[in-house]
Amino acid sequence: MTARPAGAGAGVRPRGPRVSLPPVLMYHSISTSELPDPHRVRVHPGRLDRHLRLLRRLGLRGVSLGELVAAADRGRARGLVGLTFDDGYTDFLHEAVPVLARHGMTGTLYVVAGRLGGWNGWDDGPRLALLDADGVRAVAAAGHEVGSHTLTHVRLAGADPATLSREVAGSRRVLEDVLQAEVPGFCYPWGDFDEAAAEAVRSAGYDHACVTGDYRPGDRFTVPRCYVAPGDTGAHLVARLARHHLRVR
Repeated sequence: MTARPAGAGAGVRPRGPRVSLPPVLMYHSISTSELPDPHRVRVHPGRLDRHLRLLRRLGLRGVSLGELVAAADRGRARGLVGLTFDDGYTDFLHEAVPVLARHGMTGTLYVVAGRLGGWNGWDDGPRLALLDADGVRAVAAAGHEVGSHTLTHVRLAGADPATLSREVAGSRRVLEDVLQAEVPGFCYPWGDFDEAAAEAVRSAGYDHACVTGDYRPGDRFTVPRCYVAPGDTGAHLVARLARHHLRVR
């Protein structure tokens, strides 16, 4: 699970210039499973479809975080919404990708690089399968951004320099070897970061990074996101979008 704990990142101020981005939505698993979901990470693909239909009715287009940041750099982010999916579950390829394609939208999938082909061992809930290297390549080939979510999904705040280097820079090297392409995006597990973690992300050569859960405006390496819950309706989504605009004024 990657929901942000209360107070994560407290006291950490952006070191770079504050970025003003449109809302970025945070999903996890996109699945039809009816198994228990104690950590509230599973959104039904039919519900994702309704969310994307709503975005279209509002005149918005969902894009990867990389595309969103690049558009903002050019002053052309109006009408865009970031779509991100944490952890790299296999269901992203089989369930989310077809829905995104139907609406002409793209997203960012944050992959735990040291657990390719494994399962979500960082959670104490149901075991969910993770994409292997071929699956990650298939996601990229479908036009979606692949970002790093560390090697093993550890908390980065308070981590020693060796751990930060291994988890942040090491995960980028693994994914770039898998994709044979640059990996510009990063996501902090559980949104748990501090100044040293943010600096490790910058030093590793990433172009942008995002946090999770409750948020405040950040810089390019602490981009805020709106958590999407399994039962969120269209009204919930509209409220989250409106709240984002109120918070970043």
